[in-house]
Formats: sequence, C-alpha cells, structure tokens
Amino acid sequence: MTRHFLNLSDAGADAIAAMLADALDRKNARAGWPKGKVDADAPLAGRVLAMIFEKNSTRTRVSFDMAIRQLGGTSIVMDAGSMQLGRGESIADTARVLSGYVDAIMIRTDDHAKVVEMAQYASMPVINGLTDASHPCQIIADLLTIIDSGRALPGLKVAWLGDGNNVLASIAEAAGLMHFDVVAACPQGFQPSDEDLALGKGRARCVASPHEAVEGADVIVTDTWISMGQAHADTKLDAMMPYQVTPALMASARPDAVFLHCLPAHRGEEVTADVIDGPQSLIWAEAENRLHAQKSILRWCFGQIG
Repeated sequence: MTRHFLNLSDAGADAIAAMLADALDRKNARAGWPKGKVDADAPLAGRVLAMIFEKNSTRTRVSFDMAIRQLGGTSIVMDAGSMQLGRGESIADTARVLSGYVDAIMIRTDDHAKVVEMAQYASMPVINGLTDASHPCQIIADLLTIIDSGRALPGLKVAWLGDGNNVLASIAEAAGLMHFDVVAACPQGFQPSDEDLALGKGRARCVASPHEAVEGADVIVTDTWISMGQAHADTKLDAMMPYQVTPALMASARPDAVFLHCLPAHRGEEVTADVIDGPQSLIWAEAENRLHAQKSILRWCFGQIG
C-alpha cells in the first residue's frame, strides 16, 4: 500500500519511534559536513519530490528541499498560484497528473480536505506539510528536539500556551501515541475542540490558567496567535496576552524545562524576547531538526523505515 503521511496516526507509535531514531542517527552522522553533501548511502537516489505551496513557507520549504537532496533525490517547488491548480484545475486531476511525473508530493495548504483528496487520487506518497487541522511534520521535529536534549518521551509533561490550533491538535495526537501528557491553557473562545483533545487518548486536557498548565512541566510550547490568512484581530490579542510565555511563567515549570516554538515568532506577543533568546530556548535546534525529521518522514513514506 502507498504510505501517506497526513497525520501522525498514519504512521503509528512504532514507526514514529523508528523515524526519530533514524533522524538522530543521520543527524549525528552528518556532523561537520557541508549541508549540500549527500548522505553516504543516498537512500532516495533518483527520487523526485514535488512540493506544492498554497501558504507562505520558510522552514517547510527549505527543510524538505534539503531533505530530499541530502537523501540523494531532487525536488520541484511549485506555488499554487503559478500552477493550473490556481486557475481551477481540481486537486484530483493535479494528483493524477503529478503521479506520472514524480515519486512523492508534499503539499502545504489551508484546507485539510485538500491533502485527503490529493492522497485519494495520487498513486505515490502524499505528505501533509501543514493544514488548518494538523501539522504532523512539525511535531516529528519537536519530538526529535526533546529526545536530542536528553529527555525520554513517556511520562513527560508538555504545557501548551495560547491558541487551540492545528499544532496543538498534532501535539495531542503525539501524546496519545508516545505516552506523554499535554496540558493546554487557552482563553475562552480559543480552546481546542473536543475532537482534537480526544486525539490524546486521555493524555491531553485544557485548562484556563496558564500557571496551572506550566506547573511541573518539562516542555513549554506556544505558537503565533494570528495565523496566516487571519486578519490581525486586536480582540484576539487582548484575550491571549495573559497566556504570553514570560520568564515568570517559565519559572513555574521544572527548573530544567525547555521552550519550543515552531516559528515564526512574534516577539512581545505570544512570547517575550528574553525567553526566545534565553538559555531554556531550543527553538533554533528545533528549526534545524525540521530537516532531519523530514528526511525520516520521506524514508518512511518510501517504505525504508518501519
């Protein structure tokens, strides 16, 4: 069967653990190498990845492009606005056409139904680079960052602050698969849905108090409050301000707690600059780990892992 990576559950716990081990091994094996040097085994030599972007991107675009290159393959980058997709050609027809040209598709879009439809009609792997419902590739990088910092996933407490969005949904899903706990603190009107929390299989919950969420936490996570495509809503910012990650809030967590943010960050909104640039922040390692995570996701999709 074709392996699509639309959500974390498409792979499952064992495969995610295998991806994380592979990503860490490959990262360590490349220490000191030029970024453009191909991995010694070039496991995806000859493979071509098509990347479709309906939303702006820095980390997803560059990390997937470099991932397929380091694995020995090549990429084609397409913005939806310059494709026939942007002029009314259907997702299904686009999937059928690309299936004759390339070996895998990564799509970053607004509507999760689009990646589902792409996977339904493509004859090769489809990867969710981000939708309004989930962001599984980001979470693989986050889990890799946590493990690479010397922490085991089972039994961890992860605190989420702010908007109950797609990233939180994927963190909850990861919690249910990898046996850690997520406590989210979100203001009224911006909580995650019951369906998103249910992805955690009893290990994800939402509270009103940011201090309750971070108390005893091993990892503190937040995200931008105004997502791409949303109007800059002053009322939303006002509601979110009590959930800003500050040094005082970090002090309520465990002394060795770390801070993660999928970026881009809006300093002075969801997090203060002294937290971003402080000693507990792992956001730059987290950003680099997008590359190593994408490599292992690609290898899983091609049946080389798990």
